[in-house]
Amino acid sequence: MRLFVAVEIEDPATLTNIIKFRDNVLACSNNRGFKSVEDENLHITIRFIGEVPDPYVKEVSKCLEKVSDIPKFNIRMKGVGAFPNIGRPRVIWVGVSEGAKYLKKIRDILEPCLRSYAKPDHAEFHPHITVARVKGRFDRTCLANVMHTFEDFDFGSFTVTKVVLKRSILRPQGPLYIDVKSVNLK
Repeated sequence: MRLFVAVEIEDPATLTNIIKFRDNVLACSNNRGFKSVEDENLHITIRFIGEVPDPYVKEVSKCLEKVSDIPKFNIRMKGVGAFPNIGRPRVIWVGVSEGAKYLKKIRDILEPCLRSYAKPDHAEFHPHITVARVKGRFDRTCLANVMHTFEDFDFGSFTVTKVVLKRSILRPQGPLYIDVKSVNLK
């Protein structure tokens, strides 16, 4: 089972603003140059785990309980960027300007427990919401203009009330995410 730990966008207005940005990015595409993340799949990944044999899913689920003592906290979504950079983008994202330290704390708490099950992750944790992946040709001037327009845009804020273990089923029409376990924060 392909798994990851995430925080969902719990404010409809913030989600709407993120979708508007994503749609502006998609308008720069030439013949499907971008693969967008579907509205219902927009989230902040705390830790990608990868393939876990079914017998171990219960153990991975138990790891999530370790974050139940963390109090609810606010996140502000502000600014945009690209990985690895805007000159050679592979991923277009919306950033986290407030609340990132709590997301890192959750990740740090989960990491020792998940290490036995998860793919190694040596990259620095950079909380964000992926809105699109570059898959082909796109209008670079258009994308630069969109990125400039939204570079300091305040998408909104929300209170994080839960952390979710999700299953990802890869399909030709896009991934299907199914909640495996949800843990409410204090």
